[in-house]
Amino acid sequence: MAKAKSRLLIVRVLSTLGTGVSYVCKRPRTAEKKLAFMKFDHKAGRHALFLEAKLK
Repeated sequence: MAKAKSRLLIVRVLSTLGTGVSYVCKRPRTAEKKLAFMKFDHKAGRHALFLEAKLK
């Protein structure tokens, strides 16, 4: 019997400032859009837009 897929995906969100800062968070598998939100970029010292990227 096959194992059921999880309802949540673990994704990495990467800073758009290009500093390389990233966070790991969860999003629903059925979400239509990619995850994007404002968080604090500690290398730049200010808030920045973080977009979903591939989890390596």
